[in-house]
Amino acid sequence: MILSLIDEATKAGARHFKACEVLELTLRTVQRWRQQGGGEDQRAGPKTRAPHALSEAEKRRILEISNSLEFRDKGPTQIVPLLADQGKYVASESTFYRVLREAGQLAHRQPSKAPQKRHKPRELTASAPNQVWCWDITYLNTSVRGQFYYLYLFFDLYSRRIMEWEVHEEESMDHSANLITKATEEHGVARNALTLHADNGGPMKGSTMLATLQKLGIAASFNRPRVSDDNPHAEALFRTLKYRPSYPRRPFASLEEARIWVADFVRWYNHEHLHSALRYVTPDDRYHRHDKDVLAKRRRVYARARQRNPRRWSGDTRNWERVGDVTLNPDRRPSREAAIH
Repeated sequence: MILSLIDEATKAGARHFKACEVLELTLRTVQRWRQQGGGEDQRAGPKTRAPHALSEAEKRRILEISNSLEFRDKGPTQIVPLLADQGKYVASESTFYRVLREAGQLAHRQPSKAPQKRHKPRELTASAPNQVWCWDITYLNTSVRGQFYYLYLFFDLYSRRIMEWEVHEEESMDHSANLITKATEEHGVARNALTLHADNGGPMKGSTMLATLQKLGIAASFNRPRVSDDNPHAEALFRTLKYRPSYPRRPFASLEEARIWVADFVRWYNHEHLHSALRYVTPDDRYHRHDKDVLAKRRRVYARARQRNPRRWSGDTRNWERVGDVTLNPDRRPSREAAIH
């Protein structure tokens, strides 16, 4: 009976050792039963109640203490010493843990909202331009301490090309909505073809912005709260921007000055910057599919160099193959071999 239950669980997709854990069995025990041709649980278990076992009244007292106003925000490791300071001994820490676990109160006992698990954003893959865009806002220093200009920047994930940008004096979902509308019209993005990924800020998730995305037929994707790694390419782009040798060491004196500098950066980034993730072709070449010719030319150059001096090449020449699909937040599923072992 037990072996059939385990087989049924594994066929449904459960891990073998997890199915054994639910039945409070070790994987080795189940393997031994299979070798013996058995499968019935022959564990005798306790025949009598331990004389020192907790009574129901004692269990209720532990729960009452743990949920009292004084201790409801504390764990057993703090409750037991505090009770001892009051000259009281109710039970050990492990007993507190066991009773709370049995009552389903081990994780959260306060009236406040329990912590929520934030799942990683779904995997997004771009196999061509204008399938997935990312965007974010970064601060630009001004001459007034504590005040900033805000750079809104949209870029294409597949090519890393900056598609649209603006600098404003404030963060606003209206600016975001106007900019995405302008960008999709200018670049001829088809309806229901684009996914836009961003963080959880107000300009990204504001009602005006969300309504605009719905109107344009753009699917929205967002970071987990306070997790910048969910939008790593935007963070990397802003780092490139602020570590450019030409980035001003002094604050921007005016909004116009900031806009002029960003315009020059965007021109350099799209048309001159050899991007390391793209086999060192420019984002503009990648966007317009010119990277295939650029990389093919480099392969020919290296092939001729190897023919001229074959002894200088112990292995293959440098990899100038075109980069394929680009994935944002890839799912890291364990391999079948890793799951077995």
